[in-house]
Amino acid sequence: MKTIRIGMISLAHKGHAYGYANGLLKVPGVEIVGIYDEVAERGQAGANQFKTKFYEDYNALISEVDGVVISSDNSRHHQYAMAAANAGVHILVEKPITTVGEDARELIDKCSEKGLVLQTAFPVRLSTAVHKVKQQIDKGELGDIVAISATNHGKMPGGWFVDPALSGGGAVLDHTVHVVDIMRWMLGSEVKEVYAEMDTRLHDIPVDDCGLLSMEFDNGVVATLDTSWSRPTSFSFWGDVTMRIVGTKGVIHLDCYAQTGELWENGAALTHRYLSWGDNTNQALVAEFVAAVREGRPSFITGLDGLRAAETAWAAYESAKAGKPVAVTHY
Repeated sequence: MKTIRIGMISLAHKGHAYGYANGLLKVPGVEIVGIYDEVAERGQAGANQFKTKFYEDYNALISEVDGVVISSDNSRHHQYAMAAANAGVHILVEKPITTVGEDARELIDKCSEKGLVLQTAFPVRLSTAVHKVKQQIDKGELGDIVAISATNHGKMPGGWFVDPALSGGGAVLDHTVHVVDIMRWMLGSEVKEVYAEMDTRLHDIPVDDCGLLSMEFDNGVVATLDTSWSRPTSFSFWGDVTMRIVGTKGVIHLDCYAQTGELWENGAALTHRYLSWGDNTNQALVAEFVAAVREGRPSFITGLDGLRAAETAWAAYESAKAGKPVAVTHY
């Protein structure tokens, strides 16, 4: 089996970057060639931990690998990803795929032109509980889906996340993309219109820390998303991702990180309940990336998936500014 050589570009998104690196070490036939970081001390510390080489030049690292994992601040995603794409190197990029729609489209087109894997980091989609719900929807166990209500709450991350020049947005951008990706994948439909309210009420920061989105999909499903950085620092876990999906035959409640699901049907008691502990979605994410590179196929989670989810978040900011619903712009 050919060894797939991977480079880590930036550890700025430390929680995710370290999770991806640890996951890569558990995937057979993978070598972490090196780590580049804008902050030498941070990069060297990561290289020491993962017993690899620190690179001061990301282009030098790109020249020696088959694929890169980009976990920088959001503003640098396009810069690093385009450098990799131009060099013919496969890409796993942290969400949001970029902070500007035109940049994402340029990246997607370049990777398509060169036949490269471009995967967006949406690990929640690889949760066993999420997959079970998707299977139940596809089998028609819920009937026609009518509505979805969802939450995604977390701790305020600080650092570059609250610098609008580096992040491109606050809690609404940070959390919307994950949940919208799951929704559109489950429904096989795109968000067409968004109305959003958002504010900064919980922390003294220059970006939004809470928001509420109302969305309509092309297939008529309506959805809401309550998103915030509202978890206290002492909270036992970083946050939550929950969804209540209403169909004509039943209702299912999904808690992605408690990893439980319950399906209730008309005229019946609880008909399905499952527990699924032990998932490592970060490892599953990087394993899928490596498999796509090795097999020469698109990833299960594409760059276009990343763009479509980001478009909804961008529309939410436009709606909040305008004070009215807005149509989602596709790039």
